[in-house]
Amino acid sequence: QPGRIAQPGDAEDAARSSVFFRSSSAPKAAPAPTLAAIQPEQTSANQGFNPMGTASTQPSDPTAIQNRQDQKQAFVANGGDTTTRNPASLQRPTSPYQVMAGTIIPAALVTGINSDLPGQVIANVTEAVYDTATGRFLLIPQGSRLIGRYDSQVSFGQRRVLLVWTRLILPDTSSISLDRLPGIDPAGYAGLEDGVDWHWDRILAGAALSTLLGVGAELAAPNNNGSTGGVTVAVRQSAQDTVNQVGQEITKRNLSIQPTLTIRPGFPMRVMVNKDLILRPYQPLFFQRGSSQ
Repeated sequence: QPGRIAQPGDAEDAARSSVFFRSSSAPKAAPAPTLAAIQPEQTSANQGFNPMGTASTQPSDPTAIQNRQDQKQAFVANGGDTTTRNPASLQRPTSPYQVMAGTIIPAALVTGINSDLPGQVIANVTEAVYDTATGRFLLIPQGSRLIGRYDSQVSFGQRRVLLVWTRLILPDTSSISLDRLPGIDPAGYAGLEDGVDWHWDRILAGAALSTLLGVGAELAAPNNNGSTGGVTVAVRQSAQDTVNQVGQEITKRNLSIQPTLTIRPGFPMRVMVNKDLILRPYQPLFFQRGSSQ
């Protein structure tokens, strides 16, 4: 009704109504994160690459990713078994014609290695290998052939090629499978080191191309104070930004190219036996067949 005097109860009802927005109410504070919510993030940030192949989160620091410091700390911290007595017992030799673990097989590469693509590698045994017990029985003659593979995944700063050997072929064509015996250099270091191409020519060429494109974009649009000056400045600025992005992308891709490791054919190397090989005294099978006829 006109002239009705508002009662105190009407104001309270209007304040409680959902039609009106109440701006005077204090905002609710966000709940504080619990320890359980923080702990997984910290744990995932401290985890690094697992060499056993299981999935793990990489650290956010690029320097830590590159240097793998977390793996080194984990290697030192791993105490292993705390028992003081070896549970294994002494094993008798299975055969007198054994090449025991720890034997070094001298060899030289027949095929070269280029780490740009994965592939296989062939080597020849350069010195005869005799049985470990007496050294009287010839088991691996000179000229035997080794078949293996090399690792084409090269990390930043790597200079050595990792390779493993999977098969041994004797001159009489008899062969034995090898359990990925590691290849080492004559000094006993893992892998082989010969030539390294860091691709600095591509990196410098990309940087020079980026610079030339930037200079060209700067000189393409002259200064103009007329009516079209604003359009000219906008076009020039857009061209500069585009050229800058292209140059940065070219340089980034060139920097991401892994180094190329090369090993020349004929390069001397060694094969480390890490598991016992049971063979027979070498005597050419074709010679035995020929003498029996």
